[in-house]
Amino acid sequence: MPLEPKPADLPRIPGALKLYQVSSIITGVFLLLLCIEVILKFVFQYEIEVGGPNGFVALVVRDTVTAFNLSTAILIVHGWFYVLYLFADFRLWSIMRWPFPTFLLIALGGIIPFLSFFLEVRIGNRVKSYLAAHSAAPLESGARA
Repeated sequence: MPLEPKPADLPRIPGALKLYQVSSIITGVFLLLLCIEVILKFVFQYEIEVGGPNGFVALVVRDTVTAFNLSTAILIVHGWFYVLYLFADFRLWSIMRWPFPTFLLIALGGIIPFLSFFLEVRIGNRVKSYLAAHSAAPLESGARA
């Protein structure tokens, strides 16, 4: 028998879901930017420079950035949002009391391009249907009485 959220945790689920959804989208966007940055850096040997002598935003030869290195900033921002994403994943997973492989699958969403977008919809629908089923149950039992 699979575990279900504790009745006392039901009011916490919408907030946990919202944090997961927002962090999932932000992490997914920065992961895609990071993929572009890695291709630029390691395939084409360019980095993105902001505010340098070549213009406001410019592609410069790798390792010759003299101003703000946007390539490095994308890497750092994605890393910190992935930490937030893992926290949101853990929070939702622990409240919903899902099996551990579900936690691992959701965690992969922050490191496999596009997966976070698909999982955000799938997990969101799963949690919303659970909430709809369990918020209607007390109304139905109260209507029968």
